[in-house]
Amino acid sequence: MRYFLFYKPYAVLSQFSPEPRKQTLKDFLTLPKDIYPVGRLDYDSEGLLLLTNDNVIKNKLTDPTVGYPKTYCAQVERVPDNAALEKLRKGIIIEGIKTKPAEIELLSHDPLFPQRSTPIRFRKNVPTAWITLVLREGRNRQVRKMTAAVGHPTLRLVRIKIGNIDIGDLSPGQWKEISLQQILL
Repeated sequence: MRYFLFYKPYAVLSQFSPEPRKQTLKDFLTLPKDIYPVGRLDYDSEGLLLLTNDNVIKNKLTDPTVGYPKTYCAQVERVPDNAALEKLRKGIIIEGIKTKPAEIELLSHDPLFPQRSTPIRFRKNVPTAWITLVLREGRNRQVRKMTAAVGHPTLRLVRIKIGNIDIGDLSPGQWKEISLQQILL
C-alpha cells in the first residue's frame, strides 16, 4: 500500500480524468493507476489531499460514523462575533440536516499561505478574518455553507490537516510519499 500527500492548488479538480480547460491532479502527479484521492477538495479550495490505494484507510478517513478530523483555515468576510462562532461550534442546519459540532477558533493573525494564483476579491469597506474549523464529517462544500449560514461567506479555504497529518512545508503543487505509520500516529 502507498500513501501520498499533495498540496492541491486553487483551481484544480480533485480527479485524474481530464476536464476541458481545467487542471486536474494528472497535471501535477504521475502515480500508479490504482492511487486515488481520499475525499475531495472543491475546485476553488486548496490544501492537503491524501491519495492512496489502501481502501481500508480510505474508508476509515471518509466514514462519517468514524468522525476522522479534518482541519481547515477559512478566510471569511467580516469578523465573526462570539454568537456566530458559537453557532458554528454547535452545528448549522444545511439542506435540512444539522452538521456535527465543530471546533472553531478565530485567528488573531493571518496564516502564512502562499499567494493564490487568482487573488480573492478585495472590498475596501469589508474587513476579512481567518478562522480554523475542525470538522468530523465531510459534506459537500460544508465549510462554505456553514460560514455563509452565519453571515460570513468564505473567500478562501485551505485544508491544513487530516487527522494527525499536516501540510507541513509543502507548497501548492508539491507532493510527497508518506508511510501508514505517519497517518496512524
